[in-house]
Amino acid sequence: MSPNLISNVHIIIPCKLIPPFSFPFHNATHFDCNVSTRVYAISNNVSITKASNPKLIDTQLNQLCIDGSLSEAVAILDSIAEQGCKVRPITYMNLLQSCIDKDCILMGKELHDRIGLVRKVNPFVETKLVSMYAKCGCLDEARNVFDEMRVRNLFTWSAMIGACSRNNSWGEVVELFYEMMEYGVLPDEFLLLKVLRACGKCRDLETGKLIHSLVIRCGLCYSKHLRNSIMAVYAKCGEMDCAKKIFDCIDKRDSIAWTAMITGFCQNGEIEQAQKYFDAMQKEGVQPGLVNWNILIACYNQLGHCDIAIDLMRKMECFGVAPDVYTWTSMISGFTQKGSISHALDLLREMFLAGVEANSITIACAASACAALKSLSMGLEIHSIAVKMNLVGNVLIGNSMIDMYSKCGNIGAAQRIFDMMLQRDLYSWNSIIGGYFQAGFCGKAHELFMKMQESDSPPNVVTWNVMITGYMQSGAEDQALDLFKSLEKDGKIKRNVASWNSLISGFVQNGQKDKALQIFRNMQFSDIAPNSVTILSILPSCANLVASKKVKEIHCFAVRRNLASELIVSNLLIDSYAKSGNLMYSRNVFYGLSGKDVVSWNSMLSGYVLHGCSESALGLFNQMSKQGLRLNRGTFASILLAYCHAGMVDEGKSVFSCITKEYLIRPSMEHYSAMVCLLGRSGKLAEALEFIQNMPVEPNSSVWNALLTACRIHRNFGLAIIAGKRLLELEPGNNITGYLLSQAYSLCGKFELEEGKAVNKPVGQCWIERNNTVHTFIVGDRSNPYLDKLHSWLKRVAVNVKTRIFDNELCIEEEEKENTSSVHSEKLAFAFALIDSHNTPQILRIVKNLKMCRDCHDTAKYISLAYGCEIYLSDSSCLHHFKGGRCSCRDYW
Repeated sequence: MSPNLISNVHIIIPCKLIPPFSFPFHNATHFDCNVSTRVYAISNNVSITKASNPKLIDTQLNQLCIDGSLSEAVAILDSIAEQGCKVRPITYMNLLQSCIDKDCILMGKELHDRIGLVRKVNPFVETKLVSMYAKCGCLDEARNVFDEMRVRNLFTWSAMIGACSRNNSWGEVVELFYEMMEYGVLPDEFLLLKVLRACGKCRDLETGKLIHSLVIRCGLCYSKHLRNSIMAVYAKCGEMDCAKKIFDCIDKRDSIAWTAMITGFCQNGEIEQAQKYFDAMQKEGVQPGLVNWNILIACYNQLGHCDIAIDLMRKMECFGVAPDVYTWTSMISGFTQKGSISHALDLLREMFLAGVEANSITIACAASACAALKSLSMGLEIHSIAVKMNLVGNVLIGNSMIDMYSKCGNIGAAQRIFDMMLQRDLYSWNSIIGGYFQAGFCGKAHELFMKMQESDSPPNVVTWNVMITGYMQSGAEDQALDLFKSLEKDGKIKRNVASWNSLISGFVQNGQKDKALQIFRNMQFSDIAPNSVTILSILPSCANLVASKKVKEIHCFAVRRNLASELIVSNLLIDSYAKSGNLMYSRNVFYGLSGKDVVSWNSMLSGYVLHGCSESALGLFNQMSKQGLRLNRGTFASILLAYCHAGMVDEGKSVFSCITKEYLIRPSMEHYSAMVCLLGRSGKLAEALEFIQNMPVEPNSSVWNALLTACRIHRNFGLAIIAGKRLLELEPGNNITGYLLSQAYSLCGKFELEEGKAVNKPVGQCWIERNNTVHTFIVGDRSNPYLDKLHSWLKRVAVNVKTRIFDNELCIEEEEKENTSSVHSEKLAFAFALIDSHNTPQILRIVKNLKMCRDCHDTAKYISLAYGCEIYLSDSSCLHHFKGGRCSCRDYW
């Protein structure tokens, strides 16, 4: 009977609890026989003679039970049955108890078959039979006997509820409780504890409240065990105020009461309150045990506060509490989920040195860490440990090993693990199929997919999604779409949101943003509602200037679906709005957040930097510092660029030095690249080169590209050759670098270095969005019907553009210089948008594949002033925002 039917249950509660039934315990087993018999139970030989002493027979039968010779006892019963005798109920019950003690279900079933020998089958006999089946692990048989009983007493209900409790069938425990109350049997304290535990496990608050009222009315509220259990139910159901009221009424709180409160706060994510009660527990003289420490440590790890968790683990050792396997596993799992894989593996080694033996979950977490780090050598060590501990037969371990070897690129080892597994579940098949896709063997993955359909674990929707994702990642989009369309043909398996997300993210990753958006629109018309993962997949495809309206559209959709309230979605909206040229919307989302994490702050910070708002970025950075946020790599990468943009060299150097000294963060390439940009922008080219040469790691292309940009701006063509050569070594097929290098050679008079090498000149093209349509312009393309009008308009504008003082021939540009028949694509876009004087747009949004040249940059500044419009132009270098004759890049790009 479910809790919502409680109004139909009529309960008559007496002033005092009904005393439990009791029956005498007999040391000897008695038979009721019409004839006197004698039993000789020696070895396997059983004989019965007349005129034997019944007490002697009982003694011999009892001895057989003690010795475990239940089969001989059954044989004696058969012999007695031949004499037409009946067995007393207490005798039969003692025999069933022997089956329970010996965990002998086979003999128990034999005795059940002979229940007809009992002179009078009463509720106690049936209860003992229920108990025998339950305690021997046969819950279905126990329920069958229970359902056939005509009379059930408290012991009967206790036996059945206890059986369900041991089987973790918590919902059934609650249902049985309601049936028992309807039957008119009032539970005792021990049974209520079992039901309360079930309420906590299945979060059944209503039943917990009912039992609470029952305890009060029956005068059991002074029971310490019941009080703690009721408090635990409220805590697990998230009703911490109710739990606190009970807790505050306890005069002398034991460790169980404190544990219930701490656990409740942890389960509800209120880690600060949990820590507060943990500290108060010690102040009241109750020392936390291992369980208390583990609960708090696990909660900190689950919330991503691994540093606090590790400090707690060290602290518990100082209190003389040694971390157990649960503690270590929690720490390893926490650091793995956070991405600190190396730290997780270090903890695994430390655990072994501490003499703590790992369990299957520890090994699985460690294997996941190796998979994430793609550390095959460490993975082999984990595998050998699993072999030594005889855990390789464990399905969880086998699955984690398949996943680890697959992600480490050793698909052969993953296949061997799969072949050796005696038992395979859906995860086993899905992991090996996904592994073959990762290795690029689509045919083998499809072969396993077909075999799986004939196995004991046929494909589920996750398997189909793995196949769709695998084909998308392999570029086989047609096969992925065919699978997606055939998924629901047989009607057995339905597409879920992950099926759609697989297609959307696949098309986005393959650069086919239009197809991704089309799938997203089709998904909106399906029976499947997009979730936050859908939004996270589709938004990056709109994070550009020509798709700014799409960002707003998706934002509106997320608001309607109540997905925008999820912090991870809001953070991506901040970033996407900034990249699509809507910094004001980014600010609105950011300041509208009730709770912000470091990603929120970093997203807003990078948005300011992208738009050249260095002052706003520095102000936000100061707010972050004052609020005590844990600054990370992304924070420092953005703030270094902000100092670079503001020309604050000394301040930028100071921040870079404190990254390691104060924040213990190892600088990455983005930090080194920002420092080269900082030095190069201020004209300190020699210092920038020296900085690169002294880097503790080998500089990548972003570092050398930052130096090349500085050399181009400051016209140091000799140093530009050095930077360009290093860039070509790292990216041999980069045509743009080759073209820039050829210009630098030419300006240095070193034509002979480029003899015999053909340089492919990059072709500039750009895209502009007008009236919900994206228009493309390419240099040299004569197919545009309005080309003559556009050229004419540009000639009139060019007269008023103030060109730079220095000679334009002494510069390096990514794009070939203009001539009468070849105008740069962004100029054509300007003309196309503004040629209609009656409909001048306020904002132009343009995306270009190459860096703007100086002349186009000057033209854009003039147009923004003369026509009173704003121009957002994203080139291969940065986002330019032209307004009032100025550009956000401050003429450095």
